[in-house]
Formats: sequence, structure tokens, C-alpha cells
Amino acid sequence: MSVESPYARDLRAVPVKALSVDVLGSTTRYWEYGAVTVGAPQTDTILTTDPADVATTIVLVHGFRGDHHGLEPVIAELGGAVRIIAPDLPGFGASDRLLGREHSVAGYGDWLAAFIDALDLQDAVVLGHSFGSIVVSGAVAAGLPVKRLVLVNPIAAPALAGPSGILTRLAVFYYWLAAALPERAGFALLRNRVIVRVMSIAMAKTRDPRLRRWIHDQHDRYFSVFSDRRVVLEAFTASVSSDVSHFAPSITVPTLLIAAAEDQITSVAAERRLQALFPDARLIVIPDVGHLIHYETPKPAALAIETFLTETAERS
Repeated sequence: MSVESPYARDLRAVPVKALSVDVLGSTTRYWEYGAVTVGAPQTDTILTTDPADVATTIVLVHGFRGDHHGLEPVIAELGGAVRIIAPDLPGFGASDRLLGREHSVAGYGDWLAAFIDALDLQDAVVLGHSFGSIVVSGAVAAGLPVKRLVLVNPIAAPALAGPSGILTRLAVFYYWLAAALPERAGFALLRNRVIVRVMSIAMAKTRDPRLRRWIHDQHDRYFSVFSDRRVVLEAFTASVSSDVSHFAPSITVPTLLIAAAEDQITSVAAERRLQALFPDARLIVIPDVGHLIHYETPKPAALAIETFLTETAERS
């Protein structure tokens, strides 16, 4: 039996549609939240004090092994004030794998550019969480035409150099073993519920028992929904082989970094160094949370996003 989301009531108040689109020859499933529908006239209206007078679009790119569900608490806290497009990354969730491309930063960057082009979302704000922060940063640095960028739990430095570098090394061994085993055994290892639960326990910082149960349930339900072993191994390699600092100096659009004071993957010091690499970036550090801002502290994250959109409206 699943655990009800603490954010369910607010999320139910936000209109949502499940949609799909062909991108680079495979099907991407995505969800549209908010009152503005795909196909409606696009505007560049920015968030104002009246939530009903908004047509800003935010494209969300989730993290490694997740899917669009992970960012729903942030969507709930935004309360339908913006139009949100939340796809499942190719090979994860309900989306088909990429065809003819690796599931790498460059491969996902090509997909993101084609997805945005297919839906005519060139004026959208793009938000990336965790591994998604690397994907969107790489895409923007390569020329993806966006006007503003939001990175949540951005990967600011090589994963092996983070506060929990030893855990990352264990993860490297885990994925190496999953690759070395025969297909069936390797696939089973990647979906092992015990390992998923250990990861969830290590990542969660909240002391609220109800919220912890829900976080573990979310990981149990969605962290092992992927098309095949190759997708996971390619994406993992991408996640530990690059970070946002590689792309930051080339990103000139206004950027918001939403970091966590207790992030196990990237320290606050590394986030501050990352901020300095961007020509135009502001940094918000949320206290008492680790790498699960989207689950544990979506309200301050949503407030930071709203403030950023308001303050950068005239520059977009």
C-alpha cells in the first residue's frame, strides 16, 4: 500500500494532463500542470503578485533514476501559478529510451533541445534537479535558447570529491557490478529494493516520520522504473563524469541555484564556488535538508523560484 503524499491536497488543486510527443524517433511522456494548455497561444508574461495572471512556462528535468513524480511537491507548492511541463527523461519512467544516442549529458542535451522545439517552448524557464542540473546546464551551454535557468541541488563538483565521496565510490562499485553480471542478474541488482531503501535512508534528513515513510515509498515506487540496464549504466556514468562547473562560465542567462545546507553530494562551499563561475547567478541555501530538497523542503524552493521569476521579469 502506498503512502499518501503530504503534498497531495495541494497537488490535487493543480490541473494536470498526461501527454506524449515523438522526440528524435522515440516517445517522450510528459505531464502538463496548470491552467494553460499545450497549443494555446504562448506569451512571455512573467509571474506577478496575482497568480491568476500568469503564463510563464517552466520545463522540469528530474534527477538520475527518478521520473516526473519526484518534482511534484514543488509543483504543488507553486500552486498552479505557472504552467509546468514535466517529462520523464528518455529511458526512465514512462518514456522510451533514446534511439541512436547514448544516455549521456550530450545525448540528453540533444533530446531536451528537440523536446523544447517540438512543443515550441523556446521562451520557457528550464529547471534541472541533481543530474538534471548537469543535463540542462550542458544543453544551455551548447546553445539551448532559454531565458532563465533554475538548478535545484545542483551538482557543483565531481561526485567523488563531494562530502560523501566514499558513498559515491560504493555506488561506482555497485554499478560496475551490475554491468559485470549477466544481463538478468545485473538488471535485478539495479532494481534491488534493499539497496534502494538503503539509499533512501542515507539521503533523507527530515526527522518527520510520516515524511520519511513517504520518501521511502516514493523511491520504492519510482526509483527502479527504467527501460533496461544499459540506460541506467550510461546515465550513471554521465552523472559521475561531469558536473555543472564544466558549463557554468558559458551560461549567460540569469540563473538561480537552490542548494541544501546538508547536501551529501555537493557542499555549500562548492556551491559558492559554482556561483562565482556563472556570469549571472544567485544562490539560495536551504537549511536542514540534504539532496532531497524536492521532497523535504519544496515550499522554500517554490518561494525562491517565484521570487527569482519576479525579480528577473524585466530582463527576460
